[in-house]
Amino acid sequence: MAVITLTTDFGRRDHYVASMKGVILQIDPAAVIVDISHEITPQQVTEAAFVLRSVWPAFGEGTIHVVVVDPQVGTDRRILAARYDGRIVLVPDNGAISLVHRDCRLQELYLVQNHQLFVQPVSATFHGRDIFAPVAAHLSRGLPLVNVGPPTNRLELLNLPAAQASAADGLVGQVVYIDRFGNLVTNISRGQLAHTGQGHNGPRVWIDQRDLGPIRSSYASVARGEALALIGSADLLEVAVNQGSAAEHLGARVGTTVQVK
Repeated sequence: MAVITLTTDFGRRDHYVASMKGVILQIDPAAVIVDISHEITPQQVTEAAFVLRSVWPAFGEGTIHVVVVDPQVGTDRRILAARYDGRIVLVPDNGAISLVHRDCRLQELYLVQNHQLFVQPVSATFHGRDIFAPVAAHLSRGLPLVNVGPPTNRLELLNLPAAQASAADGLVGQVVYIDRFGNLVTNISRGQLAHTGQGHNGPRVWIDQRDLGPIRSSYASVARGEALALIGSADLLEVAVNQGSAAEHLGARVGTTVQVK
């Protein structure tokens, strides 16, 4: 019995997620299926990469992560099956694996090409049901990863922005993800902050040249409706509003500049 996680941009309104689960359970009735998110913004591969990396520590070895955010479905884009740190990832070869690949140890990498594992006929528009779901189910029943297709040493990676440090501007990063509360998650890590703003007042955070003050310990460290910066659960700097949406309050979006100095 294995845990299979699902991350998609399918939403909950339609039949897509249920169809994937039905295929999995026909092949492996004992599979444990966990929904990570089906609310990835449609076709936003970078968002999918962030969500997958954020949830990674919560699932142990043997987990099979299925990611179907696939703008090129039905084309000649490849599908990858990879093992990182004892966990398997099934993902379109479009960069959704980028953050896991950056931070985790790659052990095996294959192209998913074994048509005997697929639901036939394969739809040109629904590889989640016809390829990803049955392959995940066969793997959860113990199919060796090598059986999904030939090995490869190539994969597509996103050109993701990294926070930059300079003497003049301090640490400069940007918003990379906005959660459902409107919290602005940045690409500035706790480790990077340890080397920034070591004066007696500590570092201060700025977003689009607006001073948010020092890094706080909780959302409630400021008055209701007030903006603040803190370290979130992913160990990344976040900009938030106590009991409000920082995205709306500050007019921010993915790509908005955040400085620590």
